[in-house]
Amino acid sequence: MMSGSNPTNAALFFFLIVFMASLKLTFCIGNSSSNTIIACPEIEKQALLSFKQSLKDPSNLLSSWNNNGEVNCCKWKGVFCNNLTGHVIELHLQTLSGIINPSLLNIKYLKYLDLSQNQFDETMIPSFIGSLTSLEYLNLSNAGFYGKIPHNIGNLSNLHTLVLEEIYYPGSLYVDSLEWLLGLSKLEHLNMNYVNLSKVANWAQVINNLPSLIELHLSSCNLNDNNDDIANNITNSLAILDLSGNNFQSFATPRSIFQLSNLIFLNLRFNSFQGPIPSITNTSCKLQYIDLIGNFFSSTIPEWLYTCKSLEYVSLGLNHLQGKISNAIANLTSLRSLDLSTNELSGKIPTEIANLCQMQRLDLGWNKLAGEISDSFGNMSDCFLGALEYLDLSDNQLSGHLTHQFGEFENLKAIDLSSNSLSGVIPNNIGNLSSLEALYLDSNKLTGNLPESMGQLSNLKRFFISDNTLEGVVTETHFARLSNLTTLSASRNNLTLKLLNPNWIPSFKLDKLNLRSWNLGSGSQILSWIETQKNNMNDLDLSNTGITDNVPSWFWNILVLNISHNQFHGKIPYINGPEDQHVYLSSNKFSGPLPRVGNNVTELDLSNNSFSGDISHFLCDTTYETYQLEILHLGGNHLTGELSDCWMKWPSLEVLNLGNNNFSGTIPKYSIGFLTNLRSFNLSGNHLTGLIPDSIGNMKQLESLDFSLNSLSGEIPSSFTSMSSLNYLNLSYNDLTGRIPESTQLLGFNESSFIGNKLCGRPLTINCKNDGKSSGPTHKLEDQDQEDEKPEIEWFYVFLSLGYAAGLSAFLTTWILKKSWREAYYKLLDNMWNKIYVYFYIRWTRLTRALGRN
Repeated sequence: MMSGSNPTNAALFFFLIVFMASLKLTFCIGNSSSNTIIACPEIEKQALLSFKQSLKDPSNLLSSWNNNGEVNCCKWKGVFCNNLTGHVIELHLQTLSGIINPSLLNIKYLKYLDLSQNQFDETMIPSFIGSLTSLEYLNLSNAGFYGKIPHNIGNLSNLHTLVLEEIYYPGSLYVDSLEWLLGLSKLEHLNMNYVNLSKVANWAQVINNLPSLIELHLSSCNLNDNNDDIANNITNSLAILDLSGNNFQSFATPRSIFQLSNLIFLNLRFNSFQGPIPSITNTSCKLQYIDLIGNFFSSTIPEWLYTCKSLEYVSLGLNHLQGKISNAIANLTSLRSLDLSTNELSGKIPTEIANLCQMQRLDLGWNKLAGEISDSFGNMSDCFLGALEYLDLSDNQLSGHLTHQFGEFENLKAIDLSSNSLSGVIPNNIGNLSSLEALYLDSNKLTGNLPESMGQLSNLKRFFISDNTLEGVVTETHFARLSNLTTLSASRNNLTLKLLNPNWIPSFKLDKLNLRSWNLGSGSQILSWIETQKNNMNDLDLSNTGITDNVPSWFWNILVLNISHNQFHGKIPYINGPEDQHVYLSSNKFSGPLPRVGNNVTELDLSNNSFSGDISHFLCDTTYETYQLEILHLGGNHLTGELSDCWMKWPSLEVLNLGNNNFSGTIPKYSIGFLTNLRSFNLSGNHLTGLIPDSIGNMKQLESLDFSLNSLSGEIPSSFTSMSSLNYLNLSYNDLTGRIPESTQLLGFNESSFIGNKLCGRPLTINCKNDGKSSGPTHKLEDQDQEDEKPEIEWFYVFLSLGYAAGLSAFLTTWILKKSWREAYYKLLDNMWNKIYVYFYIRWTRLTRALGRN
């Protein structure tokens, strides 16, 4: 048994193990602080120094790269060496700019090169990169390169990972072929996200010939969408596949993608695929991640999905999915994120969802889900209450009351229950949601008081409760610990603000405050605490709150300001706040001339005040060549004078309402035609005279036109027939004459659009003279005189009618007795009626004119 040699053998065996372990350790890669690290070869050190000289280093990443300090380049930041040989084998370099020096070619053993997240000055990826033949890992992503990717990267036959993604400048990198990839037989990971591949016709064939490929990312590459090519050439070795954002035009989803037996990650979002979600045939579904958001899938949720027990992430939102959510969702016990939002799902939400213990994000918003919310979420498991961080059930048809369990979530950060039909009170324990950052309960039927416990939500940033029927008093207690609150939207409730301390200064700094229709309990002035919010405020709605005051000067710097339906008065200064400013001041007590506006204002409503004087200083202001205003509402004031011919300065207008003022004169013929973006145009209730300009027809996008209650004369311009988007028209009570232009659009309006004028023709019941010209209503006496002068025309049609009747009677006899003839006749009549009518009308007109000339 050789028992005497056992200690020696054991010692030898132990020595061999220790030696092999230490030998393996010497090959470890890293920046060890040990003094035993072998110094890098001088040629490689000089190569790195030359490399540094061509670079700009604002972050001082390369500060250790010098001859004056550490001489061993293996200890330089970002440099990794083989501890046994000292050769540089890895470079990890970020936040650099400048030029990539080809001195890297002297680092013969370089296996790993990461130059991602830089901003190099070169236009293209340097071609010498393709000569670094020892590379196994190459990452040039988001490094500022653009232009054509050099094909000689295909010479890097040892490459396992290639990352060329360019997310910051999408499409700046491109290739016209991928054949060079065929030289990378060891390639396992390929990421070319945002590289323009639109000129590559056979990308799927090339991918299929990469036998080692496991992970493929070709997101937003403008891929050629030869569906057959994709279907026949996707390699089965893939475990991770991302083809998102390519907007394939073939529409049908390549079914072969769903047959990849090793697939664990699939991203096909935003590709315009339609039809049903394809089935899978492999019995063992390995999928952990599936994202099909932003397509046009119209099936039900496929049953196979509920069998993929490893699924952690499911995103099927922004499609047209129908049907119900199956109770089989209980099988997905690993699910962390489920997004089924913006579909057409119906039925009740299965209670099993509220028992998925790993669920962190649940988004079922914008569907047609119905039922009592307590039926689905009235018995939530403790693990579900502990795991969930985001819940969105908005824009559904849910009803019923919120149970106390909605105040028991432990880690919930956001909950959106808006736009449903929820009723009852907000649970008093809502203040226990200590992690809550966003709460959306707006557009429901909630009643009762606002719980004082709301004031304990110290992490709350956004609070929306508008459009409910909440009532009662709100005090400082409701805001006690809301120091992080930035948005309070609580309009259109029956709430009263009653401050116990009139000098209260809240701890929050709001950027949005909407208290429309509140009773602010302030008598007639703006509360002092609102003044404390002026530094961050960009959206303020105090409309219909009964305020009687001058407008504070800081209001004019607010991006969205709505103080309409109050008793504000005083002088309005020059309005030119932040870019894209919206100002709504309607239904107040403002008077005097119109204020001037700057080029940052895009929406302005000054209607129903007492502004007076003309508007030439407003319209023709020469401060800017053109203005960006899109909505201008000046209706219901006391403005006078003519409409100045300066409308070419307002080409962005989409809504223009000057109705119910005292404007006079004519509608400007020239500049009004520049308003080609108008969708709504109202000049009603003024004293305008003259013709309607033909240039109105340039407003192709016009949907609403109201010129009623003026003294406009002449004919309706024929250009009206070109306004195909028009769905509201009112020209009533003017002095318009002549025939109403014939078009499908105008015929769709009823008589009320034209009454109170001297018009004729459809849709009015007043006929016009058939003299071939635009004319007024027909008079019976004149018609009779014409008939007396041309009796031969009447006799001609008498005989024509008799002949026609004789032939018709013979035909009808057979037609009545034979069913097949009747059916054929109806079909023929439908096809020929218009042609017959037009034919005889033309013959009649020609004959009338011929006899009239004789």
